[in-house]
Amino acid sequence: MTAPEIQQEIERTRDHLGETVEELAARADVKARARARAAGLKDKAAQMKVRAQGKATEMSGQLRQSRLAQSRLAQGRLAQGRLAQGRLAQSRLAQGQLAQSQLVQGDTVRRRWPLAAAAVGAVLVGSVLIRRRRRRA
Repeated sequence: MTAPEIQQEIERTRDHLGETVEELAARADVKARARARAAGLKDKAAQMKVRAQGKATEMSGQLRQSRLAQSRLAQGRLAQGRLAQGRLAQSRLAQGQLAQSQLVQGDTVRRRWPLAAAAVGAVLVGSVLIRRRRRRA
C-alpha cells in the first residue's frame, strides 16, 4: 500500500467512526427520544380528538335529519284528517325517538370513553417516565 492509499483508508475509518459515535450519542440521548415520543403521542391524541368531534357532529346532523323527516311524516298524517290518531302516534313516536336517541347517545359515549381514557393514560405514563428519567439524570 502506498502512502496516499493509507491516508484515504485512515480518512474512511475516521468518517465511519464519526458516524458510529453520532449514532451512539443519539441512542444514548434518552430525554430527546422521550420528548419525541411524547410529542408523537400528543399529536396522535389531538388527531383522535378531532376525529371524535367530527363523528359526533356527523351523528348529530343525521339525528336532526331523521327527526325532521319523521316530523314531516307526522304532519302529513295530521293534514289528512286523522288529527286524534296523528297526535297519539306522534306522541308515541317522540317517546320512542327520545328513548332511542338516549340509547344511541349512551352507546356512542360508552364507545368513545375507553378510547379517550387510553389516550389520557398514555400521556400520563409518558409524562411519568420522562419525570423519572429526569430525576435519575
